[in-house]
Amino acid sequence: MGITVQNITGNTAMVIWPKMASCADSFYSVMYHPNWNSMLSSYSRKSFQKEERVPASRSSFVVENLTPLTTYIVCVTCQSANPSNDQCRVFNTLERDPASASNTKKELALGIWLTSSVLLLIIAAILLYGCLHLLCRRRRERLQGRNKASENDHGKAGTKSVGYTSEEPGRQSQMMRDTKEKHPGGIQLATIIENPSACKEPVVPTSKSWEHMPTTGQCSAIN
Repeated sequence: MGITVQNITGNTAMVIWPKMASCADSFYSVMYHPNWNSMLSSYSRKSFQKEERVPASRSSFVVENLTPLTTYIVCVTCQSANPSNDQCRVFNTLERDPASASNTKKELALGIWLTSSVLLLIIAAILLYGCLHLLCRRRRERLQGRNKASENDHGKAGTKSVGYTSEEPGRQSQMMRDTKEKHPGGIQLATIIENPSACKEPVVPTSKSWEHMPTTGQCSAIN
C-alpha cells in the first residue's frame, strides 16, 4: 500500500497511506500497538491495542498519546479487515519533547497549586467558623452573668428597703419610750412632739408636767 510514517515525536506520529478504490464508500481502520514482536504476535485486529476509524475522504491520520522511546507498529486496512504484512509499518518514537515536558510540569504544578488553595480555603473556613462560634458563646456567657448580677443587686436592694421600712416603726416607738422615761409625767409633751401642729393652741398642763411644758417659742423651734 505504500504506508509511510512521518513527523515522529515522542508522543505523536503522522500515518499516510494511498487511497484504495474498495474503500470509496466505507472507512479506513488505523490500528497500532506498542512493543510489537512479529514472532509472538499475529496480524489480527485483536492483537492491536488501539484502533481508529477514519473517513474514506482522508488519507492521513495523526496518532497521539504515544510513549517516548517505544517501538510501535501501525497498520491501515479497509473496513476493519485483518491487516497483512505489506499494510503495516514499524517505527520508533523519540524522546520526550522539551516543550511537552515543560507543559506537563506546568500542568502538574497548577494542579498542586489548585489543590493546595482549595484545602487552605477549607481550613480557613473551618477556623473562622470555630472562632465565631467561640466568640458568640463567650458573649452569651457574659450577658448571662450580667443578668444574674443585676438580679442579685435588685434582690439585695429590695431586702434593704423592706428592712428599713420594718425598722421605722421600731425607731418611732423607741423614741416614744425614751421620751416617756425622761419625762415620766409628760404624756402631753410626747403628744406635742409627735404632732407639732398642736402647738398652735395653748395646752393646759397638769401640775406634774408644768415644769416640762414647752412655751410657744419652743414649739416654733421644734417646727
